[in-house]
Amino acid sequence: MTEVSATVADDVSNNATETTGAQAMPVAPRNTGTLAGFTIPRLGMGTMALAIEGRPESRDQAIETIHAALDAGVRYLDTAWSYYLPSKPGTGEPEDMGYGEYLVRDALNSWDGPKDDVLVATKTGWLRTLDNHGHYGWQADARPKTMIANAKESCQRLGVDALDLFYSHCNDPQVPYEDQMGALKELVDAGVAKAVGISRVGNEEIALAREILGDRLVAVQNQFSPVYRDPDGTMDTCERLGLAFVCWSPLGGFLDPFNEHCFDRFREVAAHHGCSHQRVTLAWELARYPRLFTIPSARNPQEIGDSFQAAALDLGTEEIDYLNGVA
Repeated sequence: MTEVSATVADDVSNNATETTGAQAMPVAPRNTGTLAGFTIPRLGMGTMALAIEGRPESRDQAIETIHAALDAGVRYLDTAWSYYLPSKPGTGEPEDMGYGEYLVRDALNSWDGPKDDVLVATKTGWLRTLDNHGHYGWQADARPKTMIANAKESCQRLGVDALDLFYSHCNDPQVPYEDQMGALKELVDAGVAKAVGISRVGNEEIALAREILGDRLVAVQNQFSPVYRDPDGTMDTCERLGLAFVCWSPLGGFLDPFNEHCFDRFREVAAHHGCSHQRVTLAWELARYPRLFTIPSARNPQEIGDSFQAAALDLGTEEIDYLNGVA
């Protein structure tokens, strides 16, 4: 298997299978977990790379990529209404928005597998921007009325009566966090979302969200990888509270440059196992916390197989210590 580039592979996933062609082989139960009522592989798939800068020119290729992930065993697809590209300066046209959600909907509708087994998570609180120089960006908008409207629109785009898992995408500094969490509570109470999560947050926000949402809060989605190792210890907070920790950019990310030397030890361990360092990275993440989920991406079906086999890769204690920087 050839090594997948870290900039492109940051989002692939399966979790209960090792793939050989189109066939899927079960992997150990340690690689499954429960999230928002679904018992699923802890390797899911993020879909941002299929919908924003650098996305496949062919929409059919994007859907084929999601199909390949589902065929490999992925049962957690992570998207957001803000996964789109504005077609004009500003925030774009209404028809631009929700591109990633439409991809997930159409991929599931055209897939022959067990759709009811697939957890679909989406998010609110951010939207995309385009300046007059052609540069894309992000803009926070987590006003409660916006979050509630976005959630209902996400239901329509995904073609569901209620969202499986709905995340607050960020902490909008212009809106008190308790108001943002109040909007999530209202959405669960109204049956628009079955469960909720929060993203891009610190320990203070996690504590406040838990206080307001109680057991409605099931997950925290924060950055974690060899590039960014959760310096504030939010994973420890999740473990203490019994929350799932979902890694975004688990292979370093593809939008911003990073120090490739962060992966030096992972390349050494990968050479010992005869696999890519991306596969080792994902296996290392899965070994950190039994309720950790990781959601790498891909832009074509060929990028998927290597990373998915992380679910079947056993790292020894000495290897994990070495990757942690202990040895």
